[in-house]
Amino acid sequence: MAEKIGLQTLIDRSIRNMGAGIHSVVKESAIEMIKQAYKEDIYVQITSGHRSFAEQNKLYAQGRTAPGKIVTNAKGGQSNHNYGLAIDYVLLSADGKKTLWTVNEKWRRVAQIGKSLGFSWGGDWKSFKDYPHLEMMGGLTLSQLQAGKRPVLVSLLSNKVSAKPIKTTPVKSSPSKSTSKPKTTSKKTYNLPSGILKVTKPLTKGSGVKALQEALAAVYYYPDKGAKNNGIDGYYGPKTANAVKRFQLMNGLTADGIYGPKTKAKLESLFNK
Repeated sequence: MAEKIGLQTLIDRSIRNMGAGIHSVVKESAIEMIKQAYKEDIYVQITSGHRSFAEQNKLYAQGRTAPGKIVTNAKGGQSNHNYGLAIDYVLLSADGKKTLWTVNEKWRRVAQIGKSLGFSWGGDWKSFKDYPHLEMMGGLTLSQLQAGKRPVLVSLLSNKVSAKPIKTTPVKSSPSKSTSKPKTTSKKTYNLPSGILKVTKPLTKGSGVKALQEALAAVYYYPDKGAKNNGIDGYYGPKTANAVKRFQLMNGLTADGIYGPKTKAKLESLFNK
């Protein structure tokens, strides 16, 4: 039997990944979240935290003016990470050797612990879902941060809010839950296209793209939630690529926003169980 990863190892890795510029309240709250989850045999590691403007611009350049694939649409100053107020997390296997990206009850439990400590969770967002993301904005908007304002964050550790397990509400369906089939898709199949789809000029369009958009929306990855028809328009534009990227991220695929055979197979598997 493999040896269980140590709590201090998870904390040390997470502190390193959060960076020196992380807000002190965000940092101590993240560490407490890791500790609370560990008590419940959930192994959490913070994958990123503070990024300088220069680091953000370097990421933005990737796939544009620098080699690699596009990984962000935010320039320096356009991400909450640039102000040390946001973190991303992932779950690990018990031995710490495998990352687990499936958004299941354990993943949501970590988010609930985080929220009890003052974090807001990207999985609750309506415009799009960012399941690894937690942030403490202190009531400020990104525009206010860009204008130079900074929040006064109050630590909730002394309240012992998460000392006892929080009662969870059963999740009826989850975008990347591998053990159940989304209710909204139990009797429907989608004629997903073969080949490769990516953002081009002019934009790729057609019934195949629309089928892809509808399938993504059926498992809660809307091209543009809130827009007319939630962005399902038959055009493979940046927002559809973003929906594909989020789906890939949550399903253990290379998150490049390019639809191909692996993404097709994974998406089809959700409707064929």
